[in-house]
Amino acid sequence: MDLSAKLARAILGTESDAIIATDRDGVISFWNPGAERVFGYADSEAVGRSLDLIIPERLRGRHWAGYAEVMRTGESRYGHGDLLSVPSMRKDGAPISVEFTIVPLKDENGRMAGMAAVLRDVTARFQEMKDLRRKLAAKSGSA
Repeated sequence: MDLSAKLARAILGTESDAIIATDRDGVISFWNPGAERVFGYADSEAVGRSLDLIIPERLRGRHWAGYAEVMRTGESRYGHGDLLSVPSMRKDGAPISVEFTIVPLKDENGRMAGMAAVLRDVTARFQEMKDLRRKLAAKSGSA
């Protein structure tokens, strides 16, 4: 196995970040060990299912509108290193906060075939910032 293949295998097999790939319709085709850790679904439970698995119901309309636009145009501002921070949910229904970036997947003719995303659970950091803002607001209100 050459170095590139070893590197790809190591990155895709990581448990630190969730790596998910979907087809044009948003059906999950790849779910790494990091996705299992972050979202609580085994690979066998996630592959073949819609991304609705991890998208809170109230956000699905907006998500799918954006997804359809990326599939139509092949462009997204989140494919160039910009991070998107969004609420998500675990298998047990617990809300989490994730940051992610996407990578468009194109077929041999350059047409959109799907999407890959690298996601990180930032729930603890998000909660710490929220608590800090609350403390600062309370402190400035009492001054």
